[in-house]
Amino acid sequence: MQVILKHDVPDLGSAGEVVKVKNGFGANFLIPQGHAVLATPRNQRGVQHEQHRIEGLIAKERSSAAELGKRLSGLSVTLTRLVGEDDKIFGSVTSKDISDALADEGIKLDRRQIILPDALKSLGVYDVDVKLHREVTASIKVWVVAD
Repeated sequence: MQVILKHDVPDLGSAGEVVKVKNGFGANFLIPQGHAVLATPRNQRGVQHEQHRIEGLIAKERSSAAELGKRLSGLSVTLTRLVGEDDKIFGSVTSKDISDALADEGIKLDRRQIILPDALKSLGVYDVDVKLHREVTASIKVWVVAD
C-alpha cells in the first residue's frame, strides 16, 4: 500500500513523502490517526499544493528557531540544590528543572526539547543541547551549585 504522509513519522518519512507500507499499518494506524492519506492521483495533486505551503511554514519555523538558537547560545542557567557527601546532590536535575529555569529567563521551551541523556546528579557545569527544530540545535550551559 502506498500512502502520502501528512506529518513527519519517525523511522518512516517526512510530511509529503509517498511511502510504501504494509496494508495493516496503513489501513489500521496511519490513515485513521490522520498521519497519512491513500496515494491516489487526486491526493497527490492536493499534497503537492499543500507541500508548497508547508515548505514556506517550515522556512519560517527554521528562521525563528535559528534566532532563538542565537539567543540561547550565550545563555547559562544556574540551579541550586542541597548537597550531601562528595558533592552529590539530593535528587537530581532533570529537563523539567532546566525548562522551568529558562522560563524564569523569559524563554519558554518544552522539556522534551532539552536533550539530557541522564539526569544531572552532581555539582558542576554541564553543556546541554536544546533541539529547537529538526535542523537547529543550540547548546546552553547549566550550572549546578550548592545551596
